[in-house]
Amino acid sequence: MRHLPAVTIAVLALTVGSTRAAAQTAKDSVLATVNEFFRAMTAKDTATARRVERLDGVSFAVRVRPESTTISRNTTERYLQQLAAMRDTYVERMWEPTVLIHGPIAVVWAPYDIHRNGQFVHCGVDAFTLVRSPTAGWQIASTAYTAEPNGCKPSPLGPLKP
Repeated sequence: MRHLPAVTIAVLALTVGSTRAAAQTAKDSVLATVNEFFRAMTAKDTATARRVERLDGVSFAVRVRPESTTISRNTTERYLQQLAAMRDTYVERMWEPTVLIHGPIAVVWAPYDIHRNGQFVHCGVDAFTLVRSPTAGWQIASTAYTAEPNGCKPSPLGPLKP
């Protein structure tokens, strides 16, 4: 009987450790999907983009300028067509992502910067909504992002490496 508290604590520690490990694995999987989206954009890889995005997905760009704010909507299908035709090379980098997961849905919120052909274009915040299916795994269902060309703080990732 004297060992019961020690056994209980050990079992609780293992349970908490397993729960944390599962949560970390889910978070890693969600972030891997978003990073795969970024890699596909840079490589102009429509096959990978098609795999990590839901084909019925949408995105909203909120362009913030001193004189105006505009909101535009795009579909995944149209994005894939634009990606296939893209001549420039884009590199998007995010940092300090906040990831929330509840069963088969997840949200990733992160500041980012984007560069075209090695030159800074704008910064902003990305908000990805992902869904997980048994057959496709995590996929991006929607994206909303701000595009802010002015007032960007330096990225904690440092300058873009060539």
